[in-house]
Amino acid sequence: MVEKIKWLIAIAVLVLSIVGFYYFESQSMLARVGGLLGGTIVFVVLALLTEKGRAFKGFVGETRAEFRKIVWPTRRETLQTTGIVIVLVFVVAVFLWLLDTIILNVVEYLTL
Repeated sequence: MVEKIKWLIAIAVLVLSIVGFYYFESQSMLARVGGLLGGTIVFVVLALLTEKGRAFKGFVGETRAEFRKIVWPTRRETLQTTGIVIVLVFVVAVFLWLLDTIILNVVEYLTL
C-alpha cells in the first residue's frame, strides 16, 4: 500500500510540473523549465525510493558492470573492418549489376 502511495505522489508531482509548465506560459521560459526540471527530479527521486525503483537502480548498476567488461576494438581494427565492409559492398553491387544486365539481355533475347 505504501508503494502505491509513493507512486501516486511521484506521478502527481510529475503531472503537476508538466501542467504548471503550460499553465504559466506568461512567465519566463527559464522559470518554467526550472519548475519542470525540478518536478522531474523530484519524480525520479520518489520513484527510486520505491521497490521497483530500487530494482531498476540495481539493474542499471549491473548493466554498467557488464558494459565495463566490453573489449572495444582498436582504431586500426575498426578501420580495417570498415574497409572490408566497403570493399565487399562494392563487390556485391558490381555482381548484382552484372547479374541484372545478364538477366535483362536474356529476357530481351527471349521476348524478341
